[in-house]
Amino acid sequence: MTYVNPDPEPERSTGLEPGGGVPPGETPPAESSMPEAGPRETHNPAKGWARGPLAAILAVVVLIAAFFLVYAIILIL
Repeated sequence: MTYVNPDPEPERSTGLEPGGGVPPGETPPAESSMPEAGPRETHNPAKGWARGPLAAILAVVVLIAAFFLVYAIILIL
């Protein structure tokens, strides 16, 4: 397998001045900027967990913990 250098040789590249500089007109135009803020957002959902799903998850966790606690007590007796 042969190695190919991805960087062009400066003396063989088009558009370069002696010394490696790029003349004006050879570079792409600069990015445009947005002088004002983006569009106004009127719907911003609440961040975090809602009470319903959080209560359901906690109930499942408590039930599983209670099951293992009862199971451990039965094994000890």
